[in-house]
Amino acid sequence: MTKQHNVLFGDGPITIEDINQLATRAAGASLSSDENFISQIEKSVTFLDRLWKEDGEIYGVTTGYGDSCTVRVPKEMVETLPVQLTRFHGCGLGAYFSDEETRAIIAARLASLCRLKSGVSAELLHGLANLLKHDILPQIPEEGSVGASGDLTPLSYVAAALIGERQVRYKGELIEANIAHQQAGTYPIALRPKEGLALMNGTAVMTAIACLNWSKADYLAQLATRVTGMVTLAMSGNPFHFDEALHAVKPHPGQLKCAQRLRGDLQATLPPRNSERLQDRYSLRCAPHVIGVLEDTLLWTRQMIEIELNSANDNPIIDGENERVLHGGHFYGGHIAMAMDSLKTAVANVADLLDRQLAQLCDYKFNNGLPYNLTGAGEQQKPLNHGFKAVQIGVSAWTAEALKQTMPASVFSRSTESHNQDKVSMGTIAARDCRRVIELTEQVTAACLIAATQGIELREQQGEITRSTLSSAIQQTIRDVREVSPFLEQDRPLEMELRACLTAFSEQSFEVYP
Repeated sequence: MTKQHNVLFGDGPITIEDINQLATRAAGASLSSDENFISQIEKSVTFLDRLWKEDGEIYGVTTGYGDSCTVRVPKEMVETLPVQLTRFHGCGLGAYFSDEETRAIIAARLASLCRLKSGVSAELLHGLANLLKHDILPQIPEEGSVGASGDLTPLSYVAAALIGERQVRYKGELIEANIAHQQAGTYPIALRPKEGLALMNGTAVMTAIACLNWSKADYLAQLATRVTGMVTLAMSGNPFHFDEALHAVKPHPGQLKCAQRLRGDLQATLPPRNSERLQDRYSLRCAPHVIGVLEDTLLWTRQMIEIELNSANDNPIIDGENERVLHGGHFYGGHIAMAMDSLKTAVANVADLLDRQLAQLCDYKFNNGLPYNLTGAGEQQKPLNHGFKAVQIGVSAWTAEALKQTMPASVFSRSTESHNQDKVSMGTIAARDCRRVIELTEQVTAACLIAATQGIELREQQGEITRSTLSSAIQQTIRDVREVSPFLEQDRPLEMELRACLTAFSEQSFEVYP
């Protein structure tokens, strides 16, 4: 498979975009060959080996795990301990992470371990890179992490794949990990002291899902802006609500960006079309204020996600350069939890915005002369046709479910593991909740985009809009939509067309903003 580019680990910061491209196999992964990088790996491993052999006390190396940190591990058992950790954490349940998510998880763990503060060997780092290279994907259950001490249970499945245990997906089949290694021409590794803990005691699962969520939310913000412009046209709305001077006096960056995009889409030098109503209802007039919150949330959550992605987030930290072992709590996923709780709330608000726009568009009492429920049927067939009536009910359902999911996961800390983990982040649950809100909002957006296209074409039929006068961006979006969903003249099932639209969203194939 031809790679667009290569993501080099150990040579500089890894970005959200890097993780997403690795997740979709649009890029490959490799390790830095820089002499300093290799030297630091060797220093950490050499220091750690010497310390535990000299009877140094190191959590998770010469002691048990968690509340069992008071249990001393005999020297002859130290090298067996990491495998024990991977095995007893093999108790995840629920659905399995997708292939895309699993690649992102492996890449996120590799990014953290390449900070070289975890005491891991070059063999382990190459092992993770090989999982990506050969697409050997551990079957990782989604449920079982409280987000501190990191993503222990789900990451145990990554560790198990490295040592040739449990099942993996390889070339479209579910097979034993050791068989996948044989077929790929790779080899299971033997975990060194601390390496089981280094693999598992971190925030890679929540951070990986956060990276994927962030990119989808970024695309959703753009789609929601495009939909708003199209609904404004279909509703004969007032483009002066997006005036540059108006928004300059409340200059939130995201709000300004959204208003600017709407001006471009609407070619907003035109006079207001709807002369009977001076001000549109809030779901149009205040759209930059709603979508702008999401845009600004994307700004600060990117920073949180990428700092976490490029951090050493296990325990203890192994400082091979200065020969120190630093015991702490970097596995705590509080920043990702807060980022995901905040992002899902901003996304759900956009779902609610579009739901209200569609309600106006379908209701003949508010849509300024469009047919009932946007039906495209002729006069004789109108009594039999219901247009987007059921779709609008579906949008209400999806929006309600998205709004229900906005209860913050981060406040539901549970004391667990003999009260050693007595304050936990719930970051992985927050990331999964955010993913679900995004999925629901994508469904809302797909329905609204198809309906807005229908509304514009109905205005064309009424002679109130001329296609050639629309911005090139709006014209392109109409063409994109009509590739998956033709004009609705007679009622028909729309499920597969909505699903096709969602597929286009997942591939980000609808053109939005540069």
